[in-house]
Amino acid sequence: MKVLLVDDHPLFLDGLKTLLTTRGIDVVGTASDGLEALEKARALLPDVILMDIQMPRLNGLAATRLIKTKQPKVKIVMLTMSENDEHLFEAIKSGACGYLLKAEETDKFFELLSGLMRGEAPLSPGLANRVLKEFAHQGGISGSVERAVEKVEGLTPRQVEVLTLVSQGLAYKEVGAKLFLSERTIKYHMGEIIERLHLENRRQVIEYARRMNLDKK
Repeated sequence: MKVLLVDDHPLFLDGLKTLLTTRGIDVVGTASDGLEALEKARALLPDVILMDIQMPRLNGLAATRLIKTKQPKVKIVMLTMSENDEHLFEAIKSGACGYLLKAEETDKFFELLSGLMRGEAPLSPGLANRVLKEFAHQGGISGSVERAVEKVEGLTPRQVEVLTLVSQGLAYKEVGAKLFLSERTIKYHMGEIIERLHLENRRQVIEYARRMNLDKK
């Protein structure tokens, strides 16, 4: 996989690049803030972006939203010191598919990162439950999300959220408005969901979601 690294601390950036390279990961570029990340993402077309949150000029959350609008297929994982719930939840809402802490042990970090290419959501231990509980308490998100995630293997928390809202009868445009995403991005997520669940169309996906009780408001 081709990886772009985004962080405003040069020593950390260089160290992470070296660490990833020695593990055989292709680091195609680095950026020191969100604006540079936008430029590098367009020019280098990475598969994965490891993104810090607190950076000058444009923070990682805003950069994630902008990059996902133009490049919905890129996988963005926040790599940060912040365990702040607000940052965590906003990152997932913005389109990040994972959230890892810089304090993570090296082997655990690579274990979680390797799961990304298998469709797993890399979340540092203890964060997954916080994300799912938050989704369960939001308006329009079913209280059965946590149970459903255990059954819907291979879907990210973001995809479960999209699936939940679509199964409740919302149009793609309405789902996008609730999640602060474009209609195009919602369509992309639905395409990924259909593929990962080995189904054929939107109707089959909705039927599946209802069997999982995701349509219960």
